[in-house]
This record gives sequence, C-alpha cells and structure tokens, in this order.
Amino acid sequence: MARPRVLRRCLLAALSAAALVGSAAVGTAQADASAAAAPAVAAVSTFSDTFDGPAGAAVDSGKWQLETGDNVNNHERQYYTSGTKNAALDGQGHLVITAKRENPANYQCWYGTCQYTSARLNTSGKFSAQYGHVEARMKIPRGQGMWPAFWMLGTDIGQVGWPNSGEIDVMENVGFEPSTVHGTIHGPGYSGSAGIGAPYSLPNGQAFADAFHTYAVDWAPDSITWSVDGNVYQRRTPADLGGKTWVFNKPFFLILNLAVGGYWPGDPDGSTSFPQQLVVDSVSVTTSDTPSGGKAIRGLAGKCVDVAAAGTANGTAVQLYDCNGTAAQQWTVGSDGTLRALGKCLDVKDNGTADGSQVQLWDCTGGPNQKWAISSADDIVNPQANKCLDVPSANSANGTRLQIWTCNGTAAQKWTVG
Repeated sequence: MARPRVLRRCLLAALSAAALVGSAAVGTAQADASAAAAPAVAAVSTFSDTFDGPAGAAVDSGKWQLETGDNVNNHERQYYTSGTKNAALDGQGHLVITAKRENPANYQCWYGTCQYTSARLNTSGKFSAQYGHVEARMKIPRGQGMWPAFWMLGTDIGQVGWPNSGEIDVMENVGFEPSTVHGTIHGPGYSGSAGIGAPYSLPNGQAFADAFHTYAVDWAPDSITWSVDGNVYQRRTPADLGGKTWVFNKPFFLILNLAVGGYWPGDPDGSTSFPQQLVVDSVSVTTSDTPSGGKAIRGLAGKCVDVAAAGTANGTAVQLYDCNGTAAQQWTVGSDGTLRALGKCLDVKDNGTADGSQVQLWDCTGGPNQKWAISSADDIVNPQANKCLDVPSANSANGTRLQIWTCNGTAAQKWTVG
C-alpha cells in the first residue's frame, strides 16, 4: 500500500542508548529504561484493560507506560507528554487520549517550538504476546492531520532495530479519510510507504469518528488476519512478501497513540478543531500455549472440530477428525461470540436455523449465524437457531461434517474447549 511517508514510527522505550545511534527509524521520544530488555513471553497469557477508575486518573502503570518527546522521522507535530494532561481515564470506563493545540512547558520539537501535545502508551517490558486475538474497541477523532493508531512492535527492537523487529498495525486512520481505516505489516524490505496492507471502509460514507468500533487481528504462525467489528478484510502470509522475510513469529508488545500531522496525514489546517480525542473503551489480547494461539474443541470419541484440509476458502467444511494439533483444529473463542480458526469464523451455512443445517468456515461477518454460546453443560449453541453443534447420527468417523440440531444432551453434542 503506497503511502506518502518515508520512515515509520519507531518506539524508543525498548531501545538501549547504543541502539539509538544510527537507527534510521528512530525518533526522539524517550521512555522508561526498564524496557530495554525484551521480556520473555508467557506460554499462556491474557491482557485486558477496560480502563475502570475515577475521572482524571492515570492509566494502570502495571500495564502501560507513557512515552515523551517528538518524532522527527514522520514529521509529526505533537509532543508526547507524561502524566494525565493528555492521557487519563474519564470515569466511565474509557481511556481518553487528547491532542491539544498548546505548548504549556515550552516543549521543543524537530521543527522548533512545539505546537501540539498528545500521548503515546506502550506495554513494552510489561506485556507481550506471541499469537492470539488482539483487539481494541475505540472511537477515533476526526479532522485533517489527525492520526490515531493501535499497533504492535517486536520485543527484539532493541537488538535488531526497526524494521527488522517487525510492526503490525492493527488500525490506523488519517483524518482526510474519515470512512477508512488501514491494517498493515512492516518488515525488512517492506517498511514505511512499502508496507503491505489494505484499507477497510464503512458503507454509505459513515465516519469512524461517529461511533465506537472494534479493531482486531487474529495472529497465528505465518498468518495475520484483520477485522473491523468482526468483518474480516485481509489476511497476510509469507506468500505476500515476494520472498522477503516474515518477522512475525515472535513476541510483540502493544502501542496506542494519537499523532498530529506527519508525512502521511499531512498537517492540521484551518478546518481542524482542537482538542481531538481518541477514546479507548477496551484493549484485550487472548493467547494460548497452542501453536496458533487457539484451542482444540474435542467432542465425540475424543475427536476434534477440524477445518477440512486446513482450507481457508469460504464454504470449507468443518468436520470431526482425529486431534492432531494443527492450525486447522485451533479455535479462538472471540469476545464477540465467534469461534475462529485460520482467520475465519465458524458459520451456519446459508444462515440456516433448521435441524441439519451444516456448519462451515467463512469470512467473519458479525452475523447471527456466526454467534456461539458455550454452556456449562458443554453444549455449543447457536442462539439464533437455539440449536446445538452436533455430529450427525453420532458418527465418529473422520470427515463427518458437523451441523446444528435441536439440543438433546447426547454425546454427539458435548464439546470440551481447551
């Protein structure tokens, strides 16, 4: 995806002083030196922040740290501050990152006296993940020059530098595109304006700034899949890199920021009002010790829910098969009620509700035929149909295609997740 920018933003919290020298992507932001050493990723880890707390309070310092400084590499205009002046809870379960046209402390930027303040937070040294479902529910700002982002960097950035560390942009928006967000990967030979990604646009000219939306990636070995509100819009694998190196099979940490101006969004103009806010309702990461960040779903005869031949085409059959630990049997239980494997959703074919309606793999659409509830009785229920995931005729043979059926409590409808 071509973009009018040369150098990508680079987090400095994870860099040692030696690594700062000679790094082409390094700006001047500084953060806690405790992040210099990349933390070991836990085998099973879950990150969640719903930003509960009194109005005006700081974010949880056990989860986030604030960077300070400017960023010459993208020619951004803001100075990132510490404290709560630009990043604070609102008392209603939100983190509010506020960009202001001000300079209360004579901050100096690459272009002279700074004109704006904002905030940038990261989890370096506090949380990292390798694979899983990564999402944030946010309401973005509006206006020319605004550049909100939710993204990730490899924890080895202090050792290998950027872009060798890899960067996964879960969501970026530039103010001149109010109806469009972007998801992108950056790595060696495909960074900055050569990053590989795709846009997602709301229908009928709706603006993302008008409502909260959920931005997510489902991340597995050799695979990253992007979605907005459960709607998948791109999937990237090493095959998309034209022979260049895939650098995303390792731990990454999280970043939230609201930039002002820069090569890509351009600077604010007379139409831009301030302050502008990035309102974050929640951030979560669900990971697992299984190879793809998912869990096996075991049922009749101890066999697993399986995507036939690990196919990723829409309509691929979902079947019963011997458990083998492959990505075709690794399912992520989404906070949106979905069950996901290989970057797609478990789907009731043709939106069916009748007994015998088959299930399949399909692009995540957010529809009711892709919603599932896992009961304490080990049933997996599609609420729209009020029917259970079922093995037809209790046939435990490999390749038996699964369906929904009136819940009856038999072994053919009992499932264990994990």
